[in-house]
Amino acid sequence: MELKKEIGEALLFWYEHNARILPWRADKNPYHIWISEIMLQQTRVEAVKPYFDRFMEELPEVKDLAEVDEEKLMKLWEGLGYYNRARNLKTAAQTIVKEYDGNLPEDYDKLLSLKGIGMYTAGAIASIAYDIRVPAVDGNVLRVMARLLGDDSDILKEKTKKEMAARVMEIMPDQRAGDFNQALIELGAIVCVPNGEPKCCDCPWDTVCTAYREDLIDKLPVKKPKKKRKIEKRTVFVIETDSMVALHKREDKGLLAGLWEFPNVLGKYSQDLVEETLNGWGMADCAYEFTHEGKHIFSHIEWQMTGVLVSLKEPVESEELTWVSKEDLEEEYAIPSAFEMFRESLQSAY
Repeated sequence: MELKKEIGEALLFWYEHNARILPWRADKNPYHIWISEIMLQQTRVEAVKPYFDRFMEELPEVKDLAEVDEEKLMKLWEGLGYYNRARNLKTAAQTIVKEYDGNLPEDYDKLLSLKGIGMYTAGAIASIAYDIRVPAVDGNVLRVMARLLGDDSDILKEKTKKEMAARVMEIMPDQRAGDFNQALIELGAIVCVPNGEPKCCDCPWDTVCTAYREDLIDKLPVKKPKKKRKIEKRTVFVIETDSMVALHKREDKGLLAGLWEFPNVLGKYSQDLVEETLNGWGMADCAYEFTHEGKHIFSHIEWQMTGVLVSLKEPVESEELTWVSKEDLEEEYAIPSAFEMFRESLQSAY
């Protein structure tokens, strides 16, 4: 399908009248754009806003991010998931301070060389902050372009992504590359939506969209089914006194690497196994009860969890456990969202 440059101009006109007001759009600060784009990966815009505001309040400049203590960084990122993204931000910030005097480079390839910055993020920063004419192709853009073109290629394949990026360049205006990329992303976010019925009557491309014209909306885009997730059953121990709670730090590699968690074991434990585990931790003389069950889905694995609330009069020392105050748990320690349902089991420290 041949694409005419005029549809790019039509999209810009639509964007001028429909763009959402977002904190990272208040200026063209490349640092703000970078942080927001990493936060927005697989997270909803409304959920990101408070995280972005808090992050910028604590780490207003690249050098602040480069120097931040990891525990504080993890706490700022708590709940966003994919914690390696936060670690990559710090590593990239250190490179930016060392090699670029604390300023994100005005060069697409140099941006791409930074830790944790892929083609989409490099394109977003380069075009929005510096108006460099490069595409920024995310899931929203892939969906919009697949429907516009009537293209049934698998959008999860790198070959398809590169082809779509080339088609985007055909309609990108010579000026305002950043506005155009944001407009295309916005179109996918609020009109040509990923879930539910797209709002085709609000779309500036309804007259040229192949999927709309040929009734292919529900068939596009095409994604090859992902591999079935592995199921893991786990027993999670929430161990507390009136004012303290026991935590465990995960290994430095693997899932949720280096993060704090409520102690947990593989398998759905029976009462006998729970008591055997508590005895091993020196907690034979304690009160406990099974609490609610829940699950948490990662990209490749699903945890099916059973909670055990353990009440002690005093902390019991153990090499595997670290005791922290409940106040510090809220203020300083980052607990992955997988365990949020069990945090609610804690008795108030006040």
